[in-house]
Amino acid sequence: MSRIGIAFSGGLTASEIADCAERAEALGYESVWVAEGHGGDQFAILAACALRTHRVRLGTAISNVFVRTAPTIAMAAATVDELSGGRFVLGLGSSHRVQVGPEHGVGYSRPLGRVRDTVTVVRALLREGEASHAGETIRIDHFDLWFQPLRREIPIYISAVFSKMTELCGEIADGVILTRGTLASAARARAHVAAGAAREGRDAAAVEIASLLPASVAPDRGAALAAARPGLAFYAGFFPRYNRLIAESGFPAEAAAVAEAWAAGDTAGAARAVTDEMIAATGVAGTPAECRGRLEAYRDSGLDLPIISPFARGAGAKERFLTAIEACAP
Repeated sequence: MSRIGIAFSGGLTASEIADCAERAEALGYESVWVAEGHGGDQFAILAACALRTHRVRLGTAISNVFVRTAPTIAMAAATVDELSGGRFVLGLGSSHRVQVGPEHGVGYSRPLGRVRDTVTVVRALLREGEASHAGETIRIDHFDLWFQPLRREIPIYISAVFSKMTELCGEIADGVILTRGTLASAARARAHVAAGAAREGRDAAAVEIASLLPASVAPDRGAALAAARPGLAFYAGFFPRYNRLIAESGFPAEAAAVAEAWAAGDTAGAARAVTDEMIAATGVAGTPAECRGRLEAYRDSGLDLPIISPFARGAGAKERFLTAIEACAP
């Protein structure tokens, strides 16, 4: 059976996500992932999913290393892992400067160091039950757990967009989480993972390459592309890092037009600047058959785990998620 995951980044209540997770498991999905962002507390939602499912892996995609302390992340991870019977995957990432400071009031600096320090502290707490750490970005005199984790080793994946973070995945992570990748992204990421793994004497093949793939399913391709357009406009307009990603994926002029419109407050103009080709190249959109074919193309490109990430808000959002889950089921 082909491996596939489903990710939720907002638009649904916690109970609705648990409903969708249960349905995804029944259809053969291997994992369920929940974002941080603005969609509700990811660890609480995954705890609810843990009590409604029996087989699927449950992961954060991703947990922000700036807005939660490392000990808090370790305790939350161990809690969901215990509730799920050892099915949890901790996905960590540095998020974005435009979110961390303005939205959370937290300073943002040295993201590579922050991710590395967080992984070190989390692993120490899980393995030993206590940790002291004097790192590049985190100093902890002493913290100890007042409970025993179910597993002393929990898989840790790291979100990576560009080469430096992807190489860090090769050095310290069990997996890398890409986002909005093209068919060339997996091979490129694997090369950077190998470079990082070589520095630490690790087996690069043991690092799983996963990717969040925006998914839009409709009876006809035009409708699916139209539904996906606002989401890509937001990502390329609001996040400088994702704008650069889209530009480097072969759409520099289009990415610049989206950014210009977004900066001027013209969200409709930003959406109009998103072309069908941009959507098709960086995600999964179309009829059910077209979406399944696109997922196979991603797998053939070297991606270990495609994770569909539908974008739906407002009335009928749950139905749109379920439509994508049903259409892309293995």
